[in-house]
Amino acid sequence: MDDKESEELREAKEKHHVKAGEKFSSRSQTESNLLRKSFTCPQCGKSFTENGILKRHMKFHTGEKRHTCDQCGKSFTKKRGLNVHMKIHTGENLHTCDQCGKSFLKKRGLNIHMKIHTGENLHTCDQCGKSFTYLDNLKSHMRIHTGEKPYTCDQCGKRFAHVSTFKSHLLSHSGERPYSCDQCGKSYFSTSSLKIHLNVHSKKKPHICSLCGKSFSQLSHLKAHQERHSEKPYKCSHCDKRFKNLIKHERIHTGEKPFKCSHCDKRFSQSANLKSHKRIHTGEKPYKCSLCDKRFIQSGHLKAHERIHTGEKPYKCSHCDNSFSQSANLKRHERIHTGEKPDHCPPPRGKSFTHLSSLQQATGQ
Repeated sequence: MDDKESEELREAKEKHHVKAGEKFSSRSQTESNLLRKSFTCPQCGKSFTENGILKRHMKFHTGEKRHTCDQCGKSFTKKRGLNVHMKIHTGENLHTCDQCGKSFLKKRGLNIHMKIHTGENLHTCDQCGKSFTYLDNLKSHMRIHTGEKPYTCDQCGKRFAHVSTFKSHLLSHSGERPYSCDQCGKSYFSTSSLKIHLNVHSKKKPHICSLCGKSFSQLSHLKAHQERHSEKPYKCSHCDKRFKNLIKHERIHTGEKPFKCSHCDKRFSQSANLKSHKRIHTGEKPYKCSLCDKRFIQSGHLKAHERIHTGEKPYKCSHCDNSFSQSANLKRHERIHTGEKPDHCPPPRGKSFTHLSSLQQATGQ
């Protein structure tokens, strides 16, 4: 046994409080226990018997995938993973579900999948009682309770609980958007984002409100809508409206603006508005269009801009069939139907106008 191993054994004896003259178990057991897991991952603390195994494990944290399919471009950490994947293209030895026609590379995959049809959920969370068909899904779910985030970005230090969100995050640094829409060419960091976008083209609205039956193309839109149904316990003393966060609303009435810009004297009622305003001074434009590289200060401005490329017009007039890409344009249009004229010419003329541009033209501004 070389000096390094002897030193490691001495440290192990001290760690396990082995006294002089006392046998430290058997030599084989000692070496096995000590050297079995001597290579430890600095990211998640997991230990391995060989440095080569540790290096392969580290690829899960770094996102490195050197084995790429020449048919579809999908990449894999291990060569074995690529070999198994290639069966999808060759059709070799696929196992097909007789219930829904879905095919699997391995018989085990089919067996696990069949539980979806039988309703069998073998893996149950002991914290909240939620059940899962797949053990890996339970393990991933448990991180909600433990707070474990084993995947760390080496660019910014941000940590993630799930490998899928970690991989998508890595693409945000590289700027790569590998998943493109075949309808309009728009690109995304992840397949899940692309699937959500495809609902725009298909007009599908799979997310349905259980309270009123209204449907939405995106889950985020449904959640925003459901806020209207949820309890709002705090009532404004000025206008009788109810809110979950009353403090922000009441600043409209009081005129309070506690957030002051450090570059100028402008003040804001909400910290988010101050943060957005500061970008005017710094020149920061963090929101970049994936189709034309134009950049924006606010995410809302980017979304409105991207509708120029996609042709999406989500704001529909309730009086006619006209649709608009921006809510402000819809409001202007609806004044044609309502006859509202909010912009007034100052005395002595006192004339009212539907659009601000008409008022400015009349006053010579």
